[in-house]
Amino acid sequence: MINLGSAALATSLAICVWAGAAKAGEVLDRVLEAKTVTVAVGTDWGPMSHMDENHELVGYDVDVAKQIAESLGVKVKFVTPGWDLIAAGKWEGRWDIAMGQMTPTKERAEKLDFPGTYMWGPSSAIVHKDSKVTKLSDLEGKVVGVSAGTTPEAYANHNFTPSWLNARPITYQFKPGEVKTYGSSNIAFDDLRLGDGVRLDAVLADTTLANDAIKAGYPLKILEPALYNSPGDVVVQHGDKEFSEKVAAAIKKMQDDGTLTKLSLKWYGADYSKEQ
Repeated sequence: MINLGSAALATSLAICVWAGAAKAGEVLDRVLEAKTVTVAVGTDWGPMSHMDENHELVGYDVDVAKQIAESLGVKVKFVTPGWDLIAAGKWEGRWDIAMGQMTPTKERAEKLDFPGTYMWGPSSAIVHKDSKVTKLSDLEGKVVGVSAGTTPEAYANHNFTPSWLNARPITYQFKPGEVKTYGSSNIAFDDLRLGDGVRLDAVLADTTLANDAIKAGYPLKILEPALYNSPGDVVVQHGDKEFSEKVAAAIKKMQDDGTLTKLSLKWYGADYSKEQ
């Protein structure tokens, strides 16, 4: 006599094994079949990615993504979800790769894969140009703005533990009195530009984004030294090792042949493709 409970269990296990096997290579197969890789970027991420005067996406991340697509032998399509959706990891096939120079922390690695580092970026404290703050410790008890879901937010809340390879321990220079979160660093800069202490006393953000805002006329200044330097990686979802490996190979090639250095100099005026 067949044990129906055992049969059901065996069938269930078989389905699970089949589903797992089907997932392997799923993203790569989809990309190659469509001859297009869909990449998530931002529209207001400064030199990383932004809309130019022709309403076209340009920037360092955009150029790197195009090089990855070329390496895969496919075209590239850009989509612009919010950073919170990218970081949440629930992509549901809406895009295949995410840019944004995400720091590969252990917490994020539980739901996302990081095939390769293409940026080493400093993060800084930025104040209004009229601020009397001259050093990081002057921000003790102040109101600071951060982009939600970023390492500067973790730094501001004193729960940032660098988990990348050879990471240096973090030394906190101040403890904010209040931390305000924003959808992007640029929105936080908009509040800071209103005046010293009007809405914010400082913003913690990528130094490159702050430099871009200053070039655009924002009345801001960057405090020295930088809070920390962190790696920024290309991001893919778990489950397709072959796709992840091909993206990793594309990044390594760009590192080895100097493409990343060239693109960094183009967009930042400095080589951020290597750890400082």
